[in-house]
Amino acid sequence: MTGFARASWFVLTYNVGVIVWGAYVRATGSGAGCGSHWPLCNGTVVPRAAAVETLVEFSHRATSGLALVSVFALFLWARRVTPPTHPVRTGAFLSLVFMISEALLGAGLVVFGLVGDNASGVRAIVVSAHLLNTFLLLASMTLTAWWASGGGRVRLASRESNTIRLAAGALAILVVSCSGAVAALGDTLFPSASLRDALAADLSPTAHFLIRLRTIHPVLAVMTALYLAPSVWRFADRRPLHLPVPHLLIAVLGAQLALGFLNVLLLAPVWLQLVHLLVADAIWIAYVLLAADLLAAPPVEHQAAPAGRGWQQQKAV
Repeated sequence: MTGFARASWFVLTYNVGVIVWGAYVRATGSGAGCGSHWPLCNGTVVPRAAAVETLVEFSHRATSGLALVSVFALFLWARRVTPPTHPVRTGAFLSLVFMISEALLGAGLVVFGLVGDNASGVRAIVVSAHLLNTFLLLASMTLTAWWASGGGRVRLASRESNTIRLAAGALAILVVSCSGAVAALGDTLFPSASLRDALAADLSPTAHFLIRLRTIHPVLAVMTALYLAPSVWRFADRRPLHLPVPHLLIAVLGAQLALGFLNVLLLAPVWLQLVHLLVADAIWIAYVLLAADLLAAPPVEHQAAPAGRGWQQQKAV
């Protein structure tokens, strides 16, 4: 791989880490650690003598800022080493767009007080939108790295049947992931002392709507897995692929269901919420790679220039 391709995979991996750390901020109730100030933290650039919650939130802001810088640098680098028609430019541009909207959604949560103990419907909606944007960001960065590594352009019209099935699977993953974000919010705001108490709260007609909504997530997760597993298996049998993704994806889907069941039994401890989210990110990235591989035209010839030279100079040479 070229240096740009390696950097693309690194930026993707780094952003997954930032996303998981953001979940830690939410799960520990540290989202209000910097008050309602943004981008400042409690009115200062660097907080002094800060509480633990403030340090957690500030560290997330710092790592998120580095993530934004890395995606912007990748965008500029893509423009330097690829011609205007190369799909890498599209992927890098979409990554930057969704990174900016990611920052704005995070800022909105803080500025409008949708953090800490806020249990409003507005927060649930914004949290779901935040998760949806996060997955679109990961998809853009994944495609950028895929194309930078020589993956073919995605051709939707030429493989319509596959496109429809893959789109349905992607939609199912996004829906179940958004429901998982709402369920995690309910677990954080309304922790239960025992499994019996949790089940009683789930079935109570007077329970908070976040508690009642969290019962939807396991049902959607099982339905999604039952749809994805045979579909992915058929894809693996019908067409030779460049990546060994299908069988790995099926195994990870099974592991994710087991983690979800364990999450319920253990009353959603923070460490398990983070592992659950990390595996969800891995499933989504693997699915995007599978879709890109299935819908790919013949591989794109990578046209990256040597260090210090633009693609225009390379073409001239």
